[in-house]
Amino acid sequence: MTHNPAQDLPQDPANPAAPVDSVGGRTWCDACGTPPRAAHGPRRTLRTAALVAVLLLLAGGAATGCGGRATTHHKPGTSHEQASGSVGTLLETDDGAGHRLREVPAEGAPEVRVSARPDTEDGWNLQLTVRNFRFTPDSTGGAALPGAGHAHLELDGRKLARLYGPWFHLPAAQVPEGAHTLTVRLYADDHTAWAVAGKPVEAAVPLTGGPPGQGAGAHTHAPAPTASSPPGEAPPGESPQADRTVTIAIRGGKVTPAPGRTELRRGERVALRVTSDRADTLHVHGYDKELALPAGQEATLTLTADRTGLFEVETHESGLVLTQLLVR
Repeated sequence: MTHNPAQDLPQDPANPAAPVDSVGGRTWCDACGTPPRAAHGPRRTLRTAALVAVLLLLAGGAATGCGGRATTHHKPGTSHEQASGSVGTLLETDDGAGHRLREVPAEGAPEVRVSARPDTEDGWNLQLTVRNFRFTPDSTGGAALPGAGHAHLELDGRKLARLYGPWFHLPAAQVPEGAHTLTVRLYADDHTAWAVAGKPVEAAVPLTGGPPGQGAGAHTHAPAPTASSPPGEAPPGESPQADRTVTIAIRGGKVTPAPGRTELRRGERVALRVTSDRADTLHVHGYDKELALPAGQEATLTLTADRTGLFEVETHESGLVLTQLLVR
């Protein structure tokens, strides 16, 4: 006689012919006596929970970006310009190097100044002084944020470097022998150029490169002329012929009126009439014009605005900004 394992199991009172599993209450196969398969419910639940946990971790990583930090980088398939939202007005014109201008109102707009000092060993140490602007190297390539970004350094219109801070060392080897113009321009994180009235926000300073092997050919200040000798500079008390006259007073280290921008059309002549309570020297960056300021006497510098851009007028010894000439 063939033994059926099902005969050794307890019977279901409701159906004596059907043997049951003593634990789970599941029926054995009457034909072959094969025991039932193990339950799948608990195992399937564990796998589902693990999968959900992994998906949650991946979703959290995608939300914060690499390193767990939210970024402002543009979405795939969009350009830098398209991703930058509604900051200012994106113009069709560019900076001459393919970067479109992002125009903002003059009030509260980013501003920049640049100075170049000879390094004792090689080249120049450049200092950028900015206003209404902060350097944001960690978000370069992201959307344009108000008053944030980086700067470009150009020599005679040729890009030398991208600047992420206020200081930069310019090696003498990058400046050929002769006179040059060094320009610093401010850009947003999306690489559009900040602009006011259709012009890039920038500053310029002249540099003179020395012969090869002689190190820095720094921007040198010629001896300050007197108020009456060079052409175009009127002696104290005389009114020079000019389209615009800007009168400035310096007293106790303060400038009156407060430094602002003087807008000019290209080709106009402007007279700068300055009275200082201490001896100093006036300097117009970008034009390389200077004027001695005798203590307590008015001195006048007249120049023709034949170059477009934003040019600062400052004093050498006291380092005060007197005004900015915006030439269009």
